[in-house]
Amino acid sequence: MATTETVAGAAGEASQKGMPQLNFATWPNQIFWLVVALVIIYIVLTKIAMPRIAAVLAERKGTIGNDLAAAEELKSKAKAAEKAYNAALEQARADATKIIAATKAAIQKDLDVAMAAADVQISAKAAESEKRIAEIRAGAVAAVSEVARDTAGALVEALGGHADASAIEAAVSERLKG
Repeated sequence: MATTETVAGAAGEASQKGMPQLNFATWPNQIFWLVVALVIIYIVLTKIAMPRIAAVLAERKGTIGNDLAAAEELKSKAKAAEKAYNAALEQARADATKIIAATKAAIQKDLDVAMAAADVQISAKAAESEKRIAEIRAGAVAAVSEVARDTAGALVEALGGHADASAIEAAVSERLKG
């Protein structure tokens, strides 16, 4: 009998020794402490952690919103600056075109004045040159007629005749006239 009691006592101890979570005798105690722990976690989360997280999220959202608004404002300012730059560039190009046209007109005017002065000088020199050419021609005609008279007189004498100055002059004049 001693062995049966020992076996029954050992079996009772074995059922109490297993995993305490599975022991139905301690379940009400475990459920109580589970509820207490969950209530404490809930209170800590709702009163401390969640407000801090919500504040950080709200701050981040505000910062992102402000940054987006600032970026949009800077973008619009950049577009306005680009428009102003393009307008100024177009105005500068138009002014440059006007300056170029005015400069070309002034240069053309100066060139026209210089060309007119050069034309006057060229006309004066051409008239002077024509006068000299006329003088040279007249001198050449006189020299040719004198050489022709001298040559004709020398030929007549060389051929054995007597050179009459008036006859030689008449013959040379007749020949020079054509």
